[in-house]
Amino acid sequence: MSEIEKINSKIDKIEKIILSGTKEVLTIDDCAILTGFSKSHIYRMTSQRTIPFYKPMGGAIFFKKTEIENWLLQNRQNTNEEINRQADTYCACHKR
Repeated sequence: MSEIEKINSKIDKIEKIILSGTKEVLTIDDCAILTGFSKSHIYRMTSQRTIPFYKPMGGAIFFKKTEIENWLLQNRQNTNEEINRQADTYCACHKR
């Protein structure tokens, strides 16, 4: 692949990222860009129903951007600092 082809490929990728950032309804390609998952992994998650999606008239699969962002941010894990603070609060409130 020549340097010009590499640059054009990167420009195409940047355009896709910018366009997917402005869309509310995403295609499978847009969802792959947003999440960083491969299309095959996203298809697998839709068949397992672990990711929210829409399939109007039984055809193509679409995703709502805000739902995907919320899905990505579910099950937040506390930092060590937050865990220590919770432990201190628990110990202070439950002295024997």
